[in-house]
Formats: sequence, C-alpha cells, structure tokens
Amino acid sequence: MDRICLDTVRAAMLGLAVGDALGVPVEFMDREALCQNPVTGMRAFGAHGQRAGTWSDDTSMALCLLESLTGGVDYTDMMGRFLRWAEEGYMTAHGEVFDMGIATRQALVRFAQGTPALQCGGRGTYDNGNGSLMRILPVALYLHGVFGPDFPRCPEAYDLIHRASALTHAHPISCMACGLYCAAANALLCGGEVGEGLETAKAFYRTVPELSPHLKTFVRVDAAVLRGLSRQEICSSGYVVHTLEAALWCLLRAGDFRACLLEAVNLGEDTDTVGAVAGGLAGLRWGLAGIPEEWLAVLARREEIEALCSAFAKSV
Repeated sequence: MDRICLDTVRAAMLGLAVGDALGVPVEFMDREALCQNPVTGMRAFGAHGQRAGTWSDDTSMALCLLESLTGGVDYTDMMGRFLRWAEEGYMTAHGEVFDMGIATRQALVRFAQGTPALQCGGRGTYDNGNGSLMRILPVALYLHGVFGPDFPRCPEAYDLIHRASALTHAHPISCMACGLYCAAANALLCGGEVGEGLETAKAFYRTVPELSPHLKTFVRVDAAVLRGLSRQEICSSGYVVHTLEAALWCLLRAGDFRACLLEAVNLGEDTDTVGAVAGGLAGLRWGLAGIPEEWLAVLARREEIEALCSAFAKSV
C-alpha cells in the first residue's frame, strides 16, 4: 500500500470541481461565441442560472464515488449514492440537480427498478457519452493508494475501473477511456508525464483480445500526437473520446492550472465536463497551490469537499 497524501486528494478533487464550475455557465456555447466573450474566471448565471462557483453532475457523482470508496469497493453502494443524488439532491452544490446525462439517467432508472448495479450501464455504441469519465478520478486515487503506483500494469485494477464505468457506461470505449485517464492520473501521482501513463494503459489493452480492436478509436490519445494538433482539430463534444482528447490536449499545452482550465472551458460545447476532466489532472500536475485562490474562494461547498477528501485520504 502506498498511502496517498491529503493535499494530493484535495488538489485532484478541488481541481475537478473548479473546472466543472468554470464550465457550468457556458455549457452548450459554441467556440466562436466564446472567442467573442471568453471565460476569464468564475461567472454567475449563464446556461443554468446558477451562482458563481456552482458545480454540476460531474462533481456530484465524483464526490459520491469518493465517499463510497472511503468504505471500500461496493458497486451497489456507488449506485445507491448516485440514485440519492438524482432523486434527493444528495451531494449537490445547492440541494438540486440541474444537469444529468441521458445514459446516466437511463442507468439509474434501471437500478431503481431492481436491475443489479453492474448490469445497469448502456452497452451500445451510442452510449459512449462522457458520464463515467467525468467521475472516474477517485478510482485512480483509490487504486494508487491501495494497489500502489504500478496499478496500471495490474489486470485487477482495470477490472475495477471498467466496473465503475459500467455502472452507467458499459461499452468498451467508455471503459477504456476511463482506464486511459486513470493511468494518466497515476503517472502524475508518480511525478511523471501523462504520456507515460497512456502508453502503459495501451500496452495492457493490447493484451486483451476483446478490447484491443477498440484501440484504433484512441489513436489520437497519445501525448506526441496531441501536441501536434491545432485548436481547430480538437473537438469538445460530449462523446467520451472527444472529451478525453480535449482535456489531455489542454493539459499538454498549458504552463499552469489557470491556463489549462481557461483553455478547456473556452473550447465550448460540453464545457463543464471538459473542464472537470482537465481540472482533475491539472490539480495533480500543479498541486493545490496552483489553483487560483479567487476561484476556490467562491467554490460551492469547498469545506465539505475538503472534509470528504480528508476522510478518503485516511482510508486508503
């Protein structure tokens, strides 16, 4: 076991929440509109009419997962917390749910009707939204703490990642996107570069016959390839591969947390999720001190997020 320090957990989860909150007011805006009126800091109102610093389903579901993993791995418990979020406003910024993906909603309906947790996620090609990728970061933190820094070489670790994705998104592309992201996060946790983690995950997937054919979908999820792409070549839709590419592209080109997150949300479209996915990695790369204090100062329920991080860090 390689214990993970509290500041690292805080940097990851607060980074995710900040990225989500930066993107919430401009969700669905296109890139051209944001070029005319770019995000430069926390905004109020906008797409969902929320106050500045409000985060959405990305952070809510990630916090549900973080809290669940504090007690160990229990997929039914994870889904139970997601259902409480959807039905009761549990683990929300202000007591209400104002955004939920279609695939997630469908999976939670199945769970509420009695379907076992691991059979709830959609398995079709059109079920590859970014709803599991946006919340998977706590799994990477858990695996690093419990399995150790070499977890991306461990088949059991990928089994956990894929099952955590499959609660709502069970298609191999969604599961593999989560695996690649967790390996990239682990590389940062080890003081390395995301490209190292991506290559380690791809090496693993090449050994799995039922998954290796899908690697062609992730040909651009490569540090060298992404560094060579222009802004016009990056898509920021809700498709899981687009979100993963966009978040990594922002991380690879930025010099600090602020630049990474502003690049992410100003790509437009699914701004909160691209922001959240990039923000978690940026928090790991530049640490808690790298997150602008003026953004943290208005972040909804910051103290409660930090308390959840503290409980988690003590448990792994």
